[in-house]
Amino acid sequence: MREYIKNEVSKLRVESGVTQEDLAAKVNVSRQTIIALEKGNYTPSILLALKIAGFFELSVDKIFKITYEK
Repeated sequence: MREYIKNEVSKLRVESGVTQEDLAAKVNVSRQTIIALEKGNYTPSILLALKIAGFFELSVDKIFKITYEK
């Protein structure tokens, strides 16, 4: 069984009216990192996950979830 991290970053970002570039600047990463994260091609470090959660004022587990694929 394969496990990966699913996230709600794109949904939260769009709902908040924030651009990928703005979010990247706020959490001190590149726009390309945000793109990869939203596409599910990048697993964030704990530090980055905490920064994103802080930006959206949510707990990390509300944004990132472990998903299992058979």
